[in-house]
Amino acid sequence: NISAFPICLDTRDRKQIVETVKAIAPAFGAINLEDIESPKVLDISHDLEESLDIPVFHDDRHGTSVVVLAALLNSLVLVNKKISEIKVVIAGAGSAGYGIGKLLYFAGCKNIIILDSKGAIYKGRKDSMNKYKNEIAEFTNRYEQGLLDDVIVGADVFVGVSGIRNLLKTKMIKKMNQNSIVFALTNPFPEIKPTLAKKAGARIVATGSFNYENKVNNALVFPYVMRAILDLKIRKITLDILYSVAVAIANTVPKNKLSENNIIPEISNKFLQKRITLALKK
Repeated sequence: NISAFPICLDTRDRKQIVETVKAIAPAFGAINLEDIESPKVLDISHDLEESLDIPVFHDDRHGTSVVVLAALLNSLVLVNKKISEIKVVIAGAGSAGYGIGKLLYFAGCKNIIILDSKGAIYKGRKDSMNKYKNEIAEFTNRYEQGLLDDVIVGADVFVGVSGIRNLLKTKMIKKMNQNSIVFALTNPFPEIKPTLAKKAGARIVATGSFNYENKVNNALVFPYVMRAILDLKIRKITLDILYSVAVAIANTVPKNKLSENNIIPEISNKFLQKRITLALKK
């Protein structure tokens, strides 16, 4: 029940995009950024957040991080692990990986390693860095270097937002801790097929596809969040807001129905809107 329509811009220039959105903003209650290349979109999002008095929701960053945290919170209940004690490996350092890393850290996860095409991001790395990767390096990985096959050792959780089909191999899952959690979220083809991940020993497996169980997809987030922030007249998307939404989504799955194949509510769940709105109201 939101009056929404897409605005397509015939430009790739950051400043032109920012100025255009600023110029049309008075006609809107909120802005949703979608499918702009990274890291440019992070600059655009930051510029708009600083200059507008309406919320700017960046789907790849905000939406994906929320649904990942929601799914992770429920998964950790099933495997009896604490978020403060797990090792998380995130493949992909674009908008989604950046957003997931920041929100998981905010939620209490302190052992996070994020990889790009060159390998693990760490403080002091010189190759293929930018200001957002440097920011990542400040609060994640302190000592591990190498590629995915190296840093996956002893990991409790793998999150794939790499855009690379079949990136995660079965031999890598076997290097993870017991009761491992694998979120292979690249669409349309995930980092590993769920059947292969399970066969390799993963306890809980999710993808971003609606063709499998455990659909960890940001489509579960942005329609409900947008409705809530409009109703509550919220002007800025913060980590605290994103965390509250993630907890609300996780709690929408009844505890007696929580299982390895049911860690996240369906997008059509009739309680989602109410729970998210109430969470943000508090």
